[in-house]
Amino acid sequence: MATLAPSPHAATATRDELLRTENLSKTYPDGKVRALVEVTLSIARGEYVAIMGQSGSGKSTLLNLLGALDRPTSGEVYFDGQPLSRASRLDRLRAEKIGFVFQSFHLLPMLTALENVQIPLFEGSLSASQRQQKAGQLLSDVGMGHRAGHLPNQLSVGERQRVAIARALVNDPLLLLADEPTGNLDSRTGREILDLFDRLHRERQLTLVVISHSTDVAERAQRVLHVRDGRVEVDQQ
Repeated sequence: MATLAPSPHAATATRDELLRTENLSKTYPDGKVRALVEVTLSIARGEYVAIMGQSGSGKSTLLNLLGALDRPTSGEVYFDGQPLSRASRLDRLRAEKIGFVFQSFHLLPMLTALENVQIPLFEGSLSASQRQQKAGQLLSDVGMGHRAGHLPNQLSVGERQRVAIARALVNDPLLLLADEPTGNLDSRTGREILDLFDRLHRERQLTLVVISHSTDVAERAQRVLHVRDGRVEVDQQ
């Protein structure tokens, strides 16, 4: 498998802070569910963090707030030094600086692997040939170059997850957020995906935040946050 090309941001991927939350809380509209309660934490550039917790603990809510997919009820998220509450274009921030990997892949069924990876590039300035070249290189990087012309239903679940990871990387994000990325995979395929995350972290100096129930993820990460009842109870480094 090819060595992953370094991210354009790698030169600045020092141990300084990429994400910070201050007294971050989220209460859903009915007021009965406090999904997060005054969470304060910091994540450095290039850090590999696992967020662990039972269903309903608040870990997915935390990931959504870190990725600007949702807004907190109170408190603040700072991304690369900027408060998200003051950002006028969160969609642009997500598109340009954050990659997302979900348990259910979210691949468009009528597009090939190569076309799915290109989706985040359609709003940019690259030509069609440049988009295809970049997507093709990323598919090769994640071991899927030989499956570029296949539709999602022609791929195994592990292959679909690799395509989803390539798509998440195509805009050279500063941060990769993954929500239960091995949840639908068998143990062998799950280990292969975690091996790929290890390579992304090492070779691209990418900041990784991964939600999982799996202790395998916790063993790979540099740091583990344990969330319970909306609070970070244990921060293992």
